[in-house]
Amino acid sequence: MFQSSTRRNGTAADPARVPGRAWPMLALATIGFAVNFWAWALLSPLGPRFKDTLELSSFQQSLLVAVPVVVGSLGRIPVGALTDRYGGRVMFPLVSTATVVPVLYLGLAGHSSLAALLFGGFFLGIGGTAFAVGVPFVGAWFPPERRGLAIGVFGMGMGGTAISALTTVKLVKAHATAVPFLLTAAALVTYAVVAAVFLRDAPDRTVPTEPLSHRLAATLRLGITWQASALYAVAFGGYVAFSVYLPTYLKTGYGLSQADAANRMAGFVLLAVAMRPVGGWLADRVGPVRVLGGALTAVVAGAVLQSFTPALAPLGTLACLLMAGALGAGSGAVFALVALLAPADKVGSVTGVVGAAGGLGGFVPPLVMGSVYGALGSYALGLVLLAVVAVAALAFTGTGVRRTVTRRRPAVQAG
Repeated sequence: MFQSSTRRNGTAADPARVPGRAWPMLALATIGFAVNFWAWALLSPLGPRFKDTLELSSFQQSLLVAVPVVVGSLGRIPVGALTDRYGGRVMFPLVSTATVVPVLYLGLAGHSSLAALLFGGFFLGIGGTAFAVGVPFVGAWFPPERRGLAIGVFGMGMGGTAISALTTVKLVKAHATAVPFLLTAAALVTYAVVAAVFLRDAPDRTVPTEPLSHRLAATLRLGITWQASALYAVAFGGYVAFSVYLPTYLKTGYGLSQADAANRMAGFVLLAVAMRPVGGWLADRVGPVRVLGGALTAVVAGAVLQSFTPALAPLGTLACLLMAGALGAGSGAVFALVALLAPADKVGSVTGVVGAAGGLGGFVPPLVMGSVYGALGSYALGLVLLAVVAVAALAFTGTGVRRTVTRRRPAVQAG
């Protein structure tokens, strides 16, 4: 685990006390996460537009929005390990600055063909690695009793995808394709400067001394790495899949306009974002296993209901919002589990692998949904498959994960 909260705060009387400086550091990290995720999600709201202008197939459109997801996910593995070594003060400005380049390329020159978009989208994935910077950075500032809530609050930065959903299409229609990309690039540069000046790592964070390759190998031998990865692939992967594919799903399945579909996607994202710290807070109090069990049960119910393609008002909307809240809460609970069980000097490495699994979990469903719709003219099978995966994750949570947590904590905390 992280170093003891007693050492961190310099008091044995109140081991759960949070240093005053931790809160502004949490705020800065959350803003950085949001700005980078705003950039990471720029292509998703424009997917239907590019499909029409470039005459893309459903699979090509799905591939377009999925490429930044998979690159951002795999990139979290080395970025998380580098954060363990160099800290968030170095890595946040570095990731933000690197993301500026593909954002400017896509806005100014890279949107004229599918090949150009895929090339730019590949490097746009850098923005998605910011998550693996923030979790170890934030976790080092907070004692174990508060990490679920703190990391859940940091996770609200995934609301950057809502900023993209609410603004990108409107800015393109009102001005030009380049405008949202230029604004995002400006935000990234501003944040990189602010982070370089004001961001500070926790004074007693654990700095590993082993080579990167050894730390990654050791991380992959940890049980928590694989358990949390499996759960995050479902929880956060489901969120990512919906956030990047929902505009296409609503436009194709329900005949909504591009702007209306983007607005509804933003509502989905905002609810998931709001529920993420709730999931972390609940996990601190009743245990991550209980929170994950409730969240996955809700996902199963919502996916089964939506597989019948009910009318949007009210059942379709309720099913989607139920899944949004459950996926957000479940994502928060997974990283409360990581904070509980991961060794102190490997939190970034574990976060990188788990974050990669979550992103990869979001890469597959859009491709499946596009292929299923192309073959059957319906999304029902794709939603049924989501329900089946959630049932499997629920069973795993109630067995293997519960046993692991019970061995580490008293049974009352294991849930």
